[in-house]
Formats: sequence, C-alpha cells, structure tokens
Amino acid sequence: MIERIQLWIEQTMQALGPVGRVLLIVIIAWIAHRLVRALIGRLGTRSVIPAELVVGAKRVASFLITATALLLALEQMGVSATVLWTAFTGFVAVGAIAFFAAWSVLSNIFCTLLIVTTRPFRLYDEIELLENGEKPGLRGQVVDLNLIYTTLRETVPEGGHKESVLQVPNSLFFQRIVRRWGARPSRFEAGIRRVEAKTPSG
Repeated sequence: MIERIQLWIEQTMQALGPVGRVLLIVIIAWIAHRLVRALIGRLGTRSVIPAELVVGAKRVASFLITATALLLALEQMGVSATVLWTAFTGFVAVGAIAFFAAWSVLSNIFCTLLIVTTRPFRLYDEIELLENGEKPGLRGQVVDLNLIYTTLRETVPEGGHKESVLQVPNSLFFQRIVRRWGARPSRFEAGIRRVEAKTPSG
C-alpha cells in the first residue's frame, strides 16, 4: 500500500512538470504558514506560550517555512541540492562569525531570555526606566518585545505633543532601575470598553 502511494506521488510529480511542482510547493508552504501561525496564536491565547514569545515564534516559523520552500523550489528548477546546502552553510558560517562579533547584540538577546523567564514586566504594563530614584526616566506602556528591543508607547501628559514610540535595548533593563505599574488596557481593549459603556443595557 505504501509503495503504491509512493509510486502515485512520483508519477503525479513527474506529470506536473517543473512549473507545476514549484506551484505545488508554494501552495503547500502557504497552507503550512497559515496553519503554524494559527497554532502558535492559539497556544499563546491558552498561555502555553508566553505572550512575549508569540510574535517571535511566528517570525521564526515563517522564516523556516519560507526558506524550506525556496530551497525545494530551486531544486525543482534544476539547482543542485548539494550546491544549495554548501552555499547555505557558508552563509550561516559567515553570519555566525559576524553575529558573535556583535557582543552588544548577544547581550540584548540574552537579556531578552531573562526578561521572558524572570518577568520583570509583561505586555501592556506601564514601566519607567530610572537612572536613580530621583530623576524621571523613560516611561511608557510595553507594546512589543523582540530579541533586541522592547517597544514602549510613550506616556504623554494631557495637552502634550503627539505620542511617540520608544525602542529600548533589552540590556538596558538590567542596568537601570525599573519602576512598574499594573497593566493598563491596550487600545483595542479600551475601544471595546468604550463601546460597551455607550451601549444601553437591555
């Protein structure tokens, strides 16, 4: 039975031709991309994956699926898999050397892991970075966390300028004092609450 299925797959792939096989790879990669992102999103909703890692996990999954589909498509177009693998490993080696040369980048990545595991703050918390306990520092709501930066939506006083976004290197959170307030609702949640408040109760 398995041999018949394998034979049928081989015959179908040969009948499709190179262009058809490339299109099939693209379609399968697109479906896999949607399924994996939906799965990661559901795991994040159920708190299996920390909310801080959901965006990063989706990006990594998208990269892996796209890279795999690209390699398979190039192979179907006649590019040798050995040549592709050699070029890929060479690129990875050069990238690794450059990566390890950037110690500040490594420091930020390591601090990201510490932030995720120790949880000094979470998404939508309002925090402030202080050099000491007297002077005001960088203050805002945590709206995103990636491997290098934590993005803060700056707190703007009433009548102030248009709000801005701060990208703070993750290593800075272990060099400064962090003041934390409880999470305030995101814009989406605040919009829902305003709609509910305006809707008359039946």
